[in-house]
Amino acid sequence: MSNQVFASIDEAKDFLYSKFGKDESFDVCIKDLHVRTLPILCVYISGLVDAATLTVQLTPLFTHTFENEQHEIAIKDEVQYFNDHFNFYGKSEPKDKNEFMLGVLSGQVGIITANGFGYLLELRNYPGRQPEEPDNEKVIRGSRDGFAENIMLNTALIRRRIRDPQLRFELHKVSSLGQTDLAITYMKDIVNPKHLDWVHKRLKEIKHDGLTMADKSLEEWLFKQKFHPLPFVRYSERPDIVAAHLLEGHIAIVVDTSPSVIIIPVSMFHLLQHAEEYRQAPLIGTTFRFLRYFAAFFSLTLLPIWYLLATNEQYLPAGLDFIGAKEKSEIPLFLQIIIAHLGLEYLRIAAIHTPTPLSTAMGLVAGIIIGQIAIDVGLFSPEVVLYSAVTAIFSFSIPTFELSTAVKYFQFFILLATVAAGPSGFFISIWVIFSYLCSLKPMKVPYMWPLVPFFPKAFSRIFIRFPMADDALRPYIVGAKQRKRA
Repeated sequence: MSNQVFASIDEAKDFLYSKFGKDESFDVCIKDLHVRTLPILCVYISGLVDAATLTVQLTPLFTHTFENEQHEIAIKDEVQYFNDHFNFYGKSEPKDKNEFMLGVLSGQVGIITANGFGYLLELRNYPGRQPEEPDNEKVIRGSRDGFAENIMLNTALIRRRIRDPQLRFELHKVSSLGQTDLAITYMKDIVNPKHLDWVHKRLKEIKHDGLTMADKSLEEWLFKQKFHPLPFVRYSERPDIVAAHLLEGHIAIVVDTSPSVIIIPVSMFHLLQHAEEYRQAPLIGTTFRFLRYFAAFFSLTLLPIWYLLATNEQYLPAGLDFIGAKEKSEIPLFLQIIIAHLGLEYLRIAAIHTPTPLSTAMGLVAGIIIGQIAIDVGLFSPEVVLYSAVTAIFSFSIPTFELSTAVKYFQFFILLATVAAGPSGFFISIWVIFSYLCSLKPMKVPYMWPLVPFFPKAFSRIFIRFPMADDALRPYIVGAKQRKRA
C-alpha cells in the first residue's frame, strides 16, 4: 500500500526514538494504544495539538471489550479495518517517513498501525496571544506573538518555528519545595556538549526551597553572579529571537511562570542586538546598529566628558566654547549632575509604581514643571538638565534593560573618578571598566568577544548587518558541532 510507511509498528517505534530520543523531550508523546483490537502507535507534540478533540476521538475505541472480534488482523484487511473504525474527517495518508515526520512536527497527530501503515490527523491547535508583543522588544514588522507564563505554550511557540526532530526540550524540576519546571532547549546536532554538561552540573548544584523570581533567580544560581552588575544571559520574550539563537548553537532555558526565556552563552554584543535590525534591509539594519552602539557609548561617557570639558576650559577648542555652565549656581556642578541623575532614577521608579493612566501625567509634572522650576530657582543650570536628558535618551536606546542599568552604574563611577582626579581619573576609570569587562568569562566564554580576543570577521559582523543569503558561520563562542550553516 502507498501509505505503508514502516515495515511494522516496532520499526516505527525504533525510528521515532532514533529521531526524538527516548524520554529526551517531554513534549514529544509516543504512546501504544488500540483502535478496538488493532494495536496502533500514536505520536504527537503535546503543545501543538487539540488534546480534548484527540481524547474524544480515541476514548470510545479502547474503553470497551470486543469479544466477537478476531485479535489477529491480516495486512490486506488492516487498512479497511482502521478506516471503518476510525473514520475521522481530518485524516490524511503520508507517502513516506519524511512526510510523516513533517506532519507530526507541524502539529498533526501521527498514527502507525500494527503493520506500519501511517496516518496524520489534523488536530493542530497552535498556541498564541492576541496581536500583542513584548513592550521592550517591539518591531515595526514581524510576528506579534510573545511568550506567556505557561511553559507548554512557550515550548510550542519555539517548536512551531523549528520543525526539526533534533530540537530538544529537557524537562527538569528545580528547588525542593517550589519544584519549578524548566526546560533546557537546544539543537542536539548543533549544541556544544561541554556547554550542555555545564548547565546540567549547575542545575544539580542548586539547593534551595524555591525559585520565586523564576528566570532571574535561576541566572544567579547558574552563574553565581554575586555583586556583578552586568547580566550574563540574554532575556527574550520573542519566540523568533530564541529560535534564531538555537539555530546558532546557543542554549535556551524556558522557566515555567516566566514570559522571558534565558539564552546562553552570550557576549556583551549580543545584549546590544535587536530584532528590528533583521526586519529591515541590511543597510538600514546596519544604520540602526551603529546608532545603537553610538548611544551605548555616549550613555556611558557623555556626562563625564561634558563635566571634564566644562571644568577644564583650557581643553576646549575654539569651536566648542559653548560647552559649560553659563549660569552660576551655589551648588557645585558635579553635585547638580548627581542630583539630576538621581532625579531621573526616581522618576523611572515612580513610573513603574504608578498605574498606566497616571504615569504620563506624572512624567509631565516631574519632567517639565519640576525641571523648569529647578532651573528658575537656580538649583540646576540649563546645561545640566539638557545633558542629563540626552544621556537618559541614549540609555533608553540600549535594548537590554539589565545592560542599560549596569551602564548607569559605570557612568557614575567614571563621573566620580573625573571629579576626583580630572582627566587622569576619567581615562583611568575607562581603562578599569574595560579591563573588568575583558576579565569576565561566564561559561568560560569571553564577555567581550569578538573584540577581546579579536576576531576580525566576527567583529565585522558585529557592526554590519550582512544579508541573510551570505554564508555566515555560527559564532565561535558557542562551540557548535557544525559551524557551517546549511
